[in-house]
Amino acid sequence: MKTNVGGLDKIARIVIGALLIGLALTGTIGAWGWIGVIPLVTGLLNSCPLYALLGISTCKSRH
Repeated sequence: MKTNVGGLDKIARIVIGALLIGLALTGTIGAWGWIGVIPLVTGLLNSCPLYALLGISTCKSRH
């Protein structure tokens, strides 16, 4: 997997994913909260398949 998620994008994905999962576990938002697994995993792996498909990268370029 090629790294295409970096910096603030990574932090936002992890926080939002964990928040959604936490809300699902407490029953606050129901089963839809489990969708938070996707941003959590993509943030932890630094790779987003949708970004790769669209040719997007939020990583700093190395010159």
